[in-house]
Amino acid sequence: MTAKSHFRGHEIEYLNEEWVFSDTKESTVTTFETRPCGHCNKFATPEGHDSCLGTLPRVMNACCGHGSVSEAYVQFMDTSCVRGKEALEMIEILRFERE
Repeated sequence: MTAKSHFRGHEIEYLNEEWVFSDTKESTVTTFETRPCGHCNKFATPEGHDSCLGTLPRVMNACCGHGSVSEAYVQFMDTSCVRGKEALEMIEILRFERE
């Protein structure tokens, strides 16, 4: 039995002692930066942010969840954090503030 999971919207599996992308069998460690999001199909920004987010004001780090609401989060500069649906709602508010 092969262990399977998801990473940045892509199905991955544990094969030969490492996690690989199921579609290409390439190592997640060495190739994740060269792949677009498996949900929106956009590449990360040059700063490494999720393309759909860009740089959000007053945020230390954030993730859109890549299609999985439960994996979305926003961590603020004071280290407080919101997750899931609340995070996606906050991302929309912050994106609007940025514009």
